[in-house]
Amino acid sequence: MADTVLYDVTDGVGTVTLNRPDAMNAMNTEAKNALRDTLREAAADPSVRAVLLTATGRAFCVGQDLKEHITSLDADRAAGGSDPMRTVREHYNPIVMAIAGMPKPVVAAVNGVAAGAGAGFALAADHRIAAAGASFTTAFAGVGLSADSGLSWTLPRLIGHGRAAELLLFPRSVNAYEARELGMVDKVVPDKELALVAKSVARRLAQGPTVAYAAIKESLAFGAGHTLAETLAKEDELQTRAGLSEDHRTAVAAFVKKEKPRFEGR
Repeated sequence: MADTVLYDVTDGVGTVTLNRPDAMNAMNTEAKNALRDTLREAAADPSVRAVLLTATGRAFCVGQDLKEHITSLDADRAAGGSDPMRTVREHYNPIVMAIAGMPKPVVAAVNGVAAGAGAGFALAADHRIAAAGASFTTAFAGVGLSADSGLSWTLPRLIGHGRAAELLLFPRSVNAYEARELGMVDKVVPDKELALVAKSVARRLAQGPTVAYAAIKESLAFGAGHTLAETLAKEDELQTRAGLSEDHRTAVAAFVKKEKPRFEGR
């Protein structure tokens, strides 16, 4: 059986690839476990300075594998259970926290449809590049569910409360160009160029100041839910951390010499 998630580390980039193309990368239990664990591995690996999240086939990820899910619902009901959606707690929440919380930048290369949890994974990344043929949909209300995979947090922050509510209440396909206009993605490229462009962006980030990137991610997340005064205090803390890094010293010395800095990620 082919691995449901592929993992490769090259030139400081940890590439995590969803690999259930025949199922449009729908997330069964095996895939959810593998994605969660692989992202955690990438986050903890000091040789990985940036992560690229992408997929094989014609879809990025269509969310939960509903064939497996209906079987789980039936089994839970037969056993008298009352927690049929525990996969949110066990899988989707940890996956999104691994993407958004790791101290290194994550680039999502969206090669096709990103639906439900698949959209959530993409929007949790720090930078999103979509193929021209890609599309996004929240999907949840269509199957009688609320939002998960962080969409109730990421979507309104990217496109505003009103637009987020509309897309959650009235799920529809948002093509790549509309997604860019709304602010859901940062760049749209021809389908055939996605892999090359995304690798180039991830490699550029991997060659950058890793400590500073981690601080930027932390400051953005903190600022989203705190007052200006609290955020200024957090910026002081994080800037002190970045200022003590070797990369900062290297960059300042290179600037004085009018040279290009070579960051080591520490």
